[in-house]
Amino acid sequence: MSKHKDKHEEKDVNPFAKDIQTELPNMEEQNSVEKQEENSAQTSNKEYEELKNQYVRLAADFDNFRKRQAQERESLLKYGAESTLKLLLPVLDTYNRGKKACEEMDDAAQLRENYDIIFKQLFDALDKAGLKKIETVGQTFDPNIHEAVMQTPTSEHHDNTVIDEMQAGYMLMDRVLRPAMVNVAVGE
Repeated sequence: MSKHKDKHEEKDVNPFAKDIQTELPNMEEQNSVEKQEENSAQTSNKEYEELKNQYVRLAADFDNFRKRQAQERESLLKYGAESTLKLLLPVLDTYNRGKKACEEMDDAAQLRENYDIIFKQLFDALDKAGLKKIETVGQTFDPNIHEAVMQTPTSEHHDNTVIDEMQAGYMLMDRVLRPAMVNVAVGE
């Protein structure tokens, strides 16, 4: 009877139950994969939000930096000459004192001496600001710092030697502000 009962029990078993039992682990695996994908998506969204916030902060920082640089540049252009002008103020004071002294003097030599004092003081102030006079007479002509406005045929000087300065040239540090206008010797 036990054999008969086992067969009967097998007949009572739902044939779909086996399919459900085999599909159940597959569904659990699928649910597990879906949960992992969902967790991965949530993690990706969190990372995206963090990166987005970092980007927004970085863009704001850069914008602030750009505005600060613009203000500093504007300030430099507006007040850049301040230190040079402070160097020139004593020259103005000396000029005013010399002007008052000239009203009381008739001596041309004394007037020239006052003029020389003012000129020296002015040039010293400009020298402190970085202005340098370009050397010319006796130097070899250099088109980077000299402008030849005349050429004089001569045998007394070597070719391309500056023999006269028509107008002084000046440099600010290592940059030419104005080239010196010169007369250059050429062979006869």
